[in-house]
Amino acid sequence: MVFAGKIMIGFLVFLLVFLVGGIFLQIFLSKRESRWPGLVLPLLAFLQSLLLPLNLLDSGSVSQNILMVLVTLLAGNIPTLVLLATYWAVRDKRRVRDQLDKMKIDEL
Repeated sequence: MVFAGKIMIGFLVFLLVFLVGGIFLQIFLSKRESRWPGLVLPLLAFLQSLLLPLNLLDSGSVSQNILMVLVTLLAGNIPTLVLLATYWAVRDKRRVRDQLDKMKIDEL
């Protein structure tokens, strides 16, 4: 029982490091001059979320199946939304900084 607890803690630490690393990678890519590198991770997360409904089993009812697919797609796109929010926040800061730089150049 103690061994299983240590494995679970190790897995959670690994998952936390993986998620934080992904956010830092998204920030790094979003700061690039071109806007396209910052959109790579959200695109990959979105494509991965499209594969999630393929893992669902048939419940017998069409309405339940549609509801399960919709909930799966919504839950699967949470990482996409987090990555896009990070992208928009970083790009907005970059846009404001670029405008300030242009204003400083115009003052000279």
